[in-house]
Amino acid sequence: MLLTEIREGLGEKELSRTFGEIKKVDPTKIVGEKLSVRVGESVTLKAKNIDYSTVGMVTEIDETSFTVTPFGFVDGFKSGDRIYKNSSGLSIKVGEGLLGRVVNPFMEPIDDKGAIQGKRVEAPIMKAPISAMKRGLIDTPFSVGVKSIDAHLTLGKGQKVGIFAGSGVGKSTLLGMVVRGAEAPVKVVALIGERGREIPEFIHKNLGGNLENTVIVVATSDDSALMRKYGAFSAMSIAEHFKSTGRDVLFIMDSVTRFAMAQREIGLSLGEPPTSKGYPPSSISILPQLMERAGKEEGQGSITAVFTVLVEGDDMSDPIADQSRSILDGHIVLSRELTDSGLYPPINILNSASRVISDVVSVEHIEAVQKFKRLYSLLKENETLIRIGAYQMGSDRELDMAIEKKEAMEKFLKQAPYEQVSFRETVTKLLEVMR
Repeated sequence: MLLTEIREGLGEKELSRTFGEIKKVDPTKIVGEKLSVRVGESVTLKAKNIDYSTVGMVTEIDETSFTVTPFGFVDGFKSGDRIYKNSSGLSIKVGEGLLGRVVNPFMEPIDDKGAIQGKRVEAPIMKAPISAMKRGLIDTPFSVGVKSIDAHLTLGKGQKVGIFAGSGVGKSTLLGMVVRGAEAPVKVVALIGERGREIPEFIHKNLGGNLENTVIVVATSDDSALMRKYGAFSAMSIAEHFKSTGRDVLFIMDSVTRFAMAQREIGLSLGEPPTSKGYPPSSISILPQLMERAGKEEGQGSITAVFTVLVEGDDMSDPIADQSRSILDGHIVLSRELTDSGLYPPINILNSASRVISDVVSVEHIEAVQKFKRLYSLLKENETLIRIGAYQMGSDRELDMAIEKKEAMEKFLKQAPYEQVSFRETVTKLLEVMR
């Protein structure tokens, strides 16, 4: 057989695996050489004399070397250790077997329930968002079983919304209410940058231990920055897989702030200039890359996304909070004052908004919401006068009505953590209160 025929028969098959070498090890990154790679490619770092390896991503290239940011840690590596290219690229295996499981960003189970069963397919972690012209119109309400949200901040299938709150206000409890009460056949929860203690607490306390039709992706605060960053993208890839089967998916991520902090670590280690609050430009630009992948796509299902944003010091002008508000289709603001006063869930309906509510509810519903907010606003504005007895009934007809309905409105806004109310029942109660 001629040599040319042998070459044609082999095609581009790799008979011996090529590798590069580690040139330099920094605290958060590794510099390699002698391997042709592209930015964004997945590689495996393997120590020579000890049984240790980890996956990394090529994040920077110059003429003679390249930089790899590892998913694990750099401890144990030295100059001369090998770097191999991964043929499959940065992808994960997704399928029905993930439902009811708790996994890490590589889809490895961490719930001690054994291997994931069933057929799975490869899905890229990084993917372009839905094309603007292929997005379906958001015209169907999406109930989450929380009266304050279903009534005043009604979500639509395919909407992206943010929950903005400081620490200790009650985000996790509200998220648990949303996951339990949401009318969605599949639920994907991404817990990014959380303390390890909070994971079992969220599952058993906030979800009641029920993971039916739910996938939880975990990247805790002690994981590397790259694991925390790509944990969010992995969870979104899972949601996209179920969306492609025609199902409506609820995607929940806690939290966007820690996701941005992970990118801040990566960006600063690569020499990006810090801007507002130390965030490099990539921490801001990465947000729409993730958030815009949620939505409703023609011919497929939908991903309704709820992102939590940790507002440091209750400062809503925080750069991550500000950028998130500009991308999302609505914002739910939790108030520390309401938490302190015993009103739960502590949703400030006057500072919150849903940009699609007018497209998914009836005119009667909208009118009742507007009237409720107007009366509730009057109560807040005149609260001091009413408390000290300085206001005389009959001075303002609208304020008189607000005082008469005060008890009914406050009762409507309160809801126990394990209480679930249907969308129809919520709307009926709202109309009764506003008669």
